[in-house]
Amino acid sequence: VQLQASGGGLVQAGGSRRLSCASSGRTFSNYALGWFRRAPGKEREFVAAISRGGYRKNYSDSVKGRFTISRDNAKSTVYLQMNSLKPEDTADYYCAAGAAIATMSPAAYPYWGQGTQVTVSS
Repeated sequence: VQLQASGGGLVQAGGSRRLSCASSGRTFSNYALGWFRRAPGKEREFVAAISRGGYRKNYSDSVKGRFTISRDNAKSTVYLQMNSLKPEDTADYYCAAGAAIATMSPAAYPYWGQGTQVTVSS
């Protein structure tokens, strides 16, 4: 399974950005997906996860109410809609796949995409 993340860039505080992550695997709909991020000088942290059918979603407290994860199994793509962005959202964002459930544990995801950088200016 190969994952290709895109959509990062520079955005002003209060603005919005949508990240996409396309998978090359034919079993995309068989597993849960997640987004994680790593800010400069910080540890990787969980952002959001979505179940196989898209019915269950989990969010970190820091993004709840501002970010929305979704998936399109027909396009083998997972999205992260980010609204009301803050400077503290600045990070490299990574998509992950392969988990059995929509978990916040990075160890549950065997497949990872490359990061896409999001910079939020104040």
